[in-house]
Amino acid sequence: MSKFSLLNYYPRLLALNVNRLDDVYWFENSKASHVLSKDYVLWSNARQSLPTTKQELESLKADLWSEVVKSTNHQDAWTWGGMLIVSVSIAGLVTLAAMTQPSLAPEAKHTLLQYVTGKYLMPSNCKVTFHWNDMHPVGHTVCFTVHFYQRNGQPYPICDTDQLTVEVSDGTRKMAIISELGSPTDPLCANVARIKFTVRHASQYIISVMVGSQHVAGSPFSRTFIPGVIDAHHTVMFRYCSTVVCTANVGHMLYVEPRDEYSNVCTFKPGQDPTEGFTVSLKQIGSQSREADLDKADEQNKINLDYDWHSKRLTIQIKFLYEGIYHATIRYDDTEIQNGDFDVIVLNSIDSALVHKNVVSKSHNVYYEAKLIANNGEKYSKPKRVLCYISPKQFIIKEMFLKFIPKRLFTFRLCPSTKFSFRTNATTTTEKKTEHMGGFFYIDDGCQPMIELVSKERNVIAATFMQFLLKNVGGSETFKDKQDFFYHEVRKFHQKHYHEKLTIKVNREKLIETSMKATKNFSVNDWCKNFEIVFQGEQGIDWGGIRREWFELVCAQLFDSKNGLFKSFHDGQQSLVHPNPNRPSHLKLRHYEFAGKIAGKCLYESALGGSYRQLVRAKFTRSFLAQVIGLRVHYKYFEQDDPDLYLAKIKFLLENNIDNMDMELYFVEEIYDLSGQLSRTVELIPNGSKFRVHDSSKHQYLDALAQFRLATNVKDEVDAFLKGLNELIPDNLLSIFDENELELLLCGTGQYSISDFKSHHVVNGNSLEFRRIIGWFWAAVSNFTQEEMARLLQFTTGCSQLPPGGFKELSPKFQITAAPTFGNLPTAHTCFNQLCLPDYESYEQFEKALLLAISEGTEGFGMV
Repeated sequence: MSKFSLLNYYPRLLALNVNRLDDVYWFENSKASHVLSKDYVLWSNARQSLPTTKQELESLKADLWSEVVKSTNHQDAWTWGGMLIVSVSIAGLVTLAAMTQPSLAPEAKHTLLQYVTGKYLMPSNCKVTFHWNDMHPVGHTVCFTVHFYQRNGQPYPICDTDQLTVEVSDGTRKMAIISELGSPTDPLCANVARIKFTVRHASQYIISVMVGSQHVAGSPFSRTFIPGVIDAHHTVMFRYCSTVVCTANVGHMLYVEPRDEYSNVCTFKPGQDPTEGFTVSLKQIGSQSREADLDKADEQNKINLDYDWHSKRLTIQIKFLYEGIYHATIRYDDTEIQNGDFDVIVLNSIDSALVHKNVVSKSHNVYYEAKLIANNGEKYSKPKRVLCYISPKQFIIKEMFLKFIPKRLFTFRLCPSTKFSFRTNATTTTEKKTEHMGGFFYIDDGCQPMIELVSKERNVIAATFMQFLLKNVGGSETFKDKQDFFYHEVRKFHQKHYHEKLTIKVNREKLIETSMKATKNFSVNDWCKNFEIVFQGEQGIDWGGIRREWFELVCAQLFDSKNGLFKSFHDGQQSLVHPNPNRPSHLKLRHYEFAGKIAGKCLYESALGGSYRQLVRAKFTRSFLAQVIGLRVHYKYFEQDDPDLYLAKIKFLLENNIDNMDMELYFVEEIYDLSGQLSRTVELIPNGSKFRVHDSSKHQYLDALAQFRLATNVKDEVDAFLKGLNELIPDNLLSIFDENELELLLCGTGQYSISDFKSHHVVNGNSLEFRRIIGWFWAAVSNFTQEEMARLLQFTTGCSQLPPGGFKELSPKFQITAAPTFGNLPTAHTCFNQLCLPDYESYEQFEKALLLAISEGTEGFGMV
């Protein structure tokens, strides 16, 4: 102290327990700076002068010996024995230093005094305390503490530089954790770290706590989290159908899977009644409300609830005594479950046998008589007599011209997007006159105008339609079930074709031309073989990697807008591709047919599963995907497919009253060449140049414009693509999906990085409430599955695929904006990549609304 002029600080250092040489090593810089103030530099120099090498320790030995001899008043008390003990002790320290000093032994991490006194962190001495019991329910934030100790058993003040690593994982799933080191208010907790995290997926988790490369005592730990209590909003009806068909006096089974608020399948203890709280209500459509539930037996219908402990599902047996159409609702604790709202068609035994015959018959010339009473909400003064033809692919409405010539009025695809709805009671005078004709029902596919009919055979018509539909989609209308059914049917369709190896030689420089030439004469059997790709002039054995590279390169050249076969309506990494009617002259319709075969080959390989799975590396427009599955194109597709036109024209017409504006707009479309000169004019409807667009007809005009620009203009190209695709994949299998599901099927979900997402987005809004919503948003997204992330991207940007550079290359950036509403569903504007989030009372309400919006709200993006 005196050597460095610090003797005046000695009393203050003693008060802080710095009374030994080794205490100097451990005295924190922040405290030293506060105590010594301007003399802190002298202190730092003094500490650096302390011994750290063998030579310095030899010098210290001499100095210590001299100081001991000089400072004692009883020099005669020292004996040769005492001198020998001191010498041996110091020699031992020198030897120990040689073993532990970094300068002498590079693998050592501690100084001499640290090692001698045991004042260094020892991971094996640390203790972990869990503040929850094992088998803990998911959904709660849990905390465990780590107490850090030195080798000598004294508490060790943990800090950021000690390389504490905590990992909580369930296989490949890693949880986000919050670490709190020490305590700013309690110095006694300086050696404590608090680790907090929230588990939402029920499973066994491994908790690893490491300091540097060493585990603390007992690490890794195992902790099990079990499902929480039943949550109605996440509980689902297994193998859901929007309309159930059953027979009177015959029991029909429904299955419900109880889930907690995080979609974990609930488990129950022995002696617990899993059916408690569940009720089923039935209301016959068009009659007085008649309820049937578990608590009060109804004379008309019998409902029995049971639980299958093996499958972990609730079984509901409903026995209807009379035919009719009912609306059913399944509730838990008076709250409707996620998909527990559906219609039930109850047939008598004769009609049930007839429907079964219709479905199994190989002759699909099935039709029933009906009356067409309304079209697009407009009632006919006199109902039209029509015939309803039902086949596994189509539902056709025909009118008999001159009583014997059938004229087709409407055609609906037999797919999930075509909806039946029912009502029995007449509401107008005209309807009351036709009430004796049977039951009323609507048909709507979301694209064509909704029509309303009445028929005595309504129940048979609707039941036949639904049974065909269920047969087409595999018995369930959820995407996962439809995907599994699709893969099964594709394998079954090609079961006679062997997946043996077939060598294909191609030129990397002329990939498309040589690939088309190599496969020119391929049969369906050849396309189903396992391609073994050989690039000319390159060595290498194809064990699967070269084949995947070939698929990726071929897809890139076929579907990249830079190559001309497909085009995008605007520039940018995010732009979607659409068939190009103005393609270069060297690209023919056979190129589209080849592209269709490549897409079909990818779907076939994916159906085989495992390492054969192939994805189509492309970002197709929604209108093109809609045409692939046979849906009609409408103006709502413009927002995500052609955002420039949407912002410049479509949005303007939708938001303004055309009749109040001085503009002349007719049912025509002007076509301009590359130089900007008018080349031709196309009439969107017959004699369209003579029909002016009014506000009442603007939707008709926009639909006609969409039909021309997105469909009619590329009809030949789409037909050629479908010709190639349908060689491998039957069109009736594709039609079970909607356009968003088809993209997930073709292109997959991709890989999404939450950290990349957080680094490249824009937030519009800075209120306290919105900052809370943003926190909830990131908490929800961090727990999303890859499919849910794909749905979020579809909902916000119009496509589930990111540009090659991830969120960084989205243009414009992904925007999160505050919506001036409370409790509504989130909305999106795909032309801006903008997600609008309202305010909510709780995180649970927010998460439910977000998931509902991205999974169910995929129609009419941003139309608010």
